[in-house]
Amino acid sequence: MTTTFRGVIPPVVTPLTAERELDRASFKRSIDRLIDAGVNGLFFLGSSGEVAFSTDRRRREIIEAAIEFVAGRVPVLVGCIDTETNRVIEHAKVAKELGADAIVATAPFYALGGLPEIENHFRLIHQAVDLPLFAYDIPVCVHVKLPGDLLVRLGLEGVLTGVKDSSNDDVAFRFLVDDNNKAGHPLTLLTGQEVVVDGAYMAGADGSVPGLGNVECTGYVRMWQACEAGDWATVRAEQDKLAALMRIVTVTSGVSGFGAGVGAFKTAMALLGVFDTNQMPNPVQALQGENVAAVAAVLRECGLEPVRTPEDVTNSTH
Repeated sequence: MTTTFRGVIPPVVTPLTAERELDRASFKRSIDRLIDAGVNGLFFLGSSGEVAFSTDRRRREIIEAAIEFVAGRVPVLVGCIDTETNRVIEHAKVAKELGADAIVATAPFYALGGLPEIENHFRLIHQAVDLPLFAYDIPVCVHVKLPGDLLVRLGLEGVLTGVKDSSNDDVAFRFLVDDNNKAGHPLTLLTGQEVVVDGAYMAGADGSVPGLGNVECTGYVRMWQACEAGDWATVRAEQDKLAALMRIVTVTSGVSGFGAGVGAFKTAMALLGVFDTNQMPNPVQALQGENVAAVAAVLRECGLEPVRTPEDVTNSTH
């Protein structure tokens, strides 16, 4: 496998119709927009891609559409995320069958075990499916923080190709970068941050997986290019602008979690004309009314002029 996974690899948001079916037209529009912006890969069925809300049928539908619309232009990573090892392996085999370039898996998160079980989990996935495997470190969802020494060891043994770090633990990430470098850099390390990507790059990250990139990706691409050129002033300037845009997830009221985060991304994309609706998967409700207007206000403050009104977006889910 010669595919590399460095640079900006956004976790693609999944658009839904008002009836909560996959919106293929919006999906293609978003994918083309991201690739035209210069991304280095795309990650489907991550947290932003509604993997936890998707049935097996929907997962297959999303992967098939993603492979069709990407058409080999950039590497495709697919989240194979489930409660236990055998289910993850089933998802991974489907992802390989449909043409994924790499798979991404968390630790198990229902029948909780200790580190020996987590290590064996990743080994069994690697043994079952011959694709590059990224460990997805997201303790807020799976109730465990993946230890750096375990990750580096699995990288040295060829079990893991890399790590998508969404732990929000900058200290642990810095230690992981240092330990990975001391071991000869066996792992590709991607930060799942949106607001402190500049710090991750300065530490030595190999790229980023920013959910906010669905809304505005050109800034993340410029930041990566500046990082590669050692232009840290530009890295900082681009991050400052993107940090301001990330306020779309903090200006809403009466919503939290997935509805506030991905809900704001979808709302911004609907306001910008990328998505036809800001519909969310059940049981999450789409942002409406004043919350849509609040997202629109942040877009304008950041120089992104909506092409649709808040009222139009609010009505799009009905």
